[in-house]
Amino acid sequence: MYQLLPAILHDLPYTVAMMVWVVIVTLYIARAAYSYAVKKGYPERSGTYFGRKVIHILAGGLVALLLPFIFLEPYLPFIMAVLLTIMVYVPHRTGKLYYWFQDPENMYEVHFTLVWGILVLVLWFIDRSFWLAVVPLLFMSWGDGVTGIVRNLRYRKRVKGWEGSLAMLVVSVPIGAILGIAGVVAAVASVLAEKQPWVDDNVLVPVVSVAILLAAYFLFPGLLKSLY
Repeated sequence: MYQLLPAILHDLPYTVAMMVWVVIVTLYIARAAYSYAVKKGYPERSGTYFGRKVIHILAGGLVALLLPFIFLEPYLPFIMAVLLTIMVYVPHRTGKLYYWFQDPENMYEVHFTLVWGILVLVLWFIDRSFWLAVVPLLFMSWGDGVTGIVRNLRYRKRVKGWEGSLAMLVVSVPIGAILGIAGVVAAVASVLAEKQPWVDDNVLVPVVSVAILLAAYFLFPGLLKSLY
């Protein structure tokens, strides 16, 4: 029988370690990426998106990937995501932005951390292996992260170029294959969701891919590989 308190006690040191890692990535590694890009002649706004994508990959994506192997419950990861959401939201209210990854024209990084936490918490009650949440989060973190880097290298600004979409497809399809045919379909759909320019892809990519995976889970289970 699942017991919450022992699970939380088991997960607590991992949560602290991962929180420290995310803070290091956010405050130091992403800043170094921004500074390096600007030093190489990239516009400051382009450097900001390099910094943001470094956080996507090394923080959001890496921590998500570790969930199925380390964590026994979703509550501490959710709390961590809420704390990080507050951390990145407050600068928008005070005007003191972390310039190396925050854009005054949008709060997409706030959406990223909040969606990350909500998916981990809610989908755990359907799939306690965490993979039903992790795969869409990896589309959002690694797929979209690589997309942004490729486009930045090519165009030196934030633009929905086809090169980035192709890079996301190459990264996301193998990730989706972890969950079988439904995962591959979700991967392709996530690329299309990212390509559109109207809705923040930190929201639409996970929402679209989760919808497809849940449809498979409840209606077409043969298309969804079990990871229990």
